[in-house]
Amino acid sequence: MAINIEKYSYLLKQLNGKATLVAVSKTKPLEDLQALYDLGHRDFGENYVQELVDKATLLPKDIRWHFLGHLQSNKVKYIAPFVHLIHGVDSLSLLKEIDKQAAKNNRVIDCLLQIHIAKEETKFGFDASELSGSTEFNHWRNVNLVGLMGMASFSNDTNLIRNEFSNLKSLFDANKQSSNKEATDDTVEMKNFHFTILSMGMSGDYEIALEQGSNMVRIGSLLFGERNYKH
Repeated sequence: MAINIEKYSYLLKQLNGKATLVAVSKTKPLEDLQALYDLGHRDFGENYVQELVDKATLLPKDIRWHFLGHLQSNKVKYIAPFVHLIHGVDSLSLLKEIDKQAAKNNRVIDCLLQIHIAKEETKFGFDASELSGSTEFNHWRNVNLVGLMGMASFSNDTNLIRNEFSNLKSLFDANKQSSNKEATDDTVEMKNFHFTILSMGMSGDYEIALEQGSNMVRIGSLLFGERNYKH
């Protein structure tokens, strides 16, 4: 069996119920996901829309499917009927499309706003200033903004990674209660903000992320082994 059961058990002990483990199962066969499901796991994350749709059709219906990474607006309609959480909302235009497709399916879809915290220009996401200074996020009735997501720089510099995660945690805290407060110099009133989730940390940096306050980590290779890049 491809699942690293020992590592899975160790991760659960580390998280100790304080953070959700999203098993990043992209490119992995159904048998691997089913094996982890049989151990009691329910949160799985996929990066490819068609793969997510196919797996959701064939695997148990009580799985909570997370969409990770960059989502194209023209593909939102395929996952809108069932997706549990969209992690990488990186533009207002994407948010608008999610709201539209959620309404068509009579749903309110939980979303995380992706914040650009890394040094690499290739990373997607909002700048912190866009989050704290705009009322554009208040327009949607069928999306629920439940938190933030960020990806740290791909680096061996643990201080850099720690600082990036720390900055995201500070931004999360500053806006967490904004929907229940009057606007301040640093925040605006956000009716759609119901922040409970801070998704940061992957296989290589999740321990630093947990140290800095993450309550959702996205783990793939530690559980399933290295990715299969056939896509």
